[in-house]
Amino acid sequence: MSKADAAAAILWIGATLYAVFGGADFGGGLWDLIAGGAKRGERPRARIQRSLTPVWEANHVWLIFILVVLWTAFPEAFAAIMSTLYVPLALAALGIVLRGAGFAFRKSVDSLPAQRALGACFALSSVMTPFFMGTVVGAVASGNVPAEGNGEAFSSWIEPLPLLTGALFVVSGAYLAAIFLISDSRRAGDGEMEEYFAFRALSAAAAAGALALAGIFMLQADARYVYDGLIAEGLPLVILSGICGLAVLAMLMRGARRGLRPPAALAVAAVIWGWGVAQYPYLLPTSLDIATAAAPGPTLTSVLVVFGVAAIVVLPALGLLYTLSQREIVGESSE
Repeated sequence: MSKADAAAAILWIGATLYAVFGGADFGGGLWDLIAGGAKRGERPRARIQRSLTPVWEANHVWLIFILVVLWTAFPEAFAAIMSTLYVPLALAALGIVLRGAGFAFRKSVDSLPAQRALGACFALSSVMTPFFMGTVVGAVASGNVPAEGNGEAFSSWIEPLPLLTGALFVVSGAYLAAIFLISDSRRAGDGEMEEYFAFRALSAAAAAGALALAGIFMLQADARYVYDGLIAEGLPLVILSGICGLAVLAMLMRGARRGLRPPAALAVAAVIWGWGVAQYPYLLPTSLDIATAAAPGPTLTSVLVVFGVAAIVVLPALGLLYTLSQREIVGESSE
């Protein structure tokens, strides 16, 4: 494996971790949005608040990681994406800022109208951000980002495939969030919330499956290179994703509430890697490949070394944070 390929693999690892952990984070905001009125939605919102409080900031580490690796290891691709898709990227960034402000302050203000306004800000931006991130991915897969950059600011992402991808990002996050919240509710001994989120996980899984199926047909029409890769080299990963998704559905319908997270996360991760394998060796299908976009050798070496150090230092710390949050040792002071 070349240094450029290794750097691309690191980039995809970051994208996978953000899709799983960040996706579940955003999905919690969607369930907060549609939980109902103040009385009806009080318990699910409280469960979501307790689950997100310890980790919501840490989850964005992966987004920063992706941007830094892309900028450093593949500057040409970074420039092309940023100069073409700056509108959805700016809207996604705005959503992150609004979401953080809403989540951080809604429990700190005393006024009920202010609490509701900040809660709505958090919930709506939790849908807005993954949607626009998804449109960026869809625009890249569609080949709408020219290697030289400065592509169409609006028509590059306001097309059926990017918009569908945005919707798929929202629904996939909701699916992961519901799965995570089932486990959190079970550990808290709240059987009613277990069933509440189990029903929503089933609904989100059905919606995600329908959107994914529609996406395959759109790929065939609008992103032929990626489609051909998915039904060839990427097919085993597509099959793996389908098997994991069906396994989670079967477990939910049988009433199983343990062991849901690994296959649900693997189903999403397999889609990310299937996409990567399908468009290999391109970062921007089919205008810019990995080797051409890569930074000079010494820069790539630095990226690989820093990643190795981060894997030793940062990943265990994040793992400890997630472990403690699952045991509800941290985060309760924010209630």
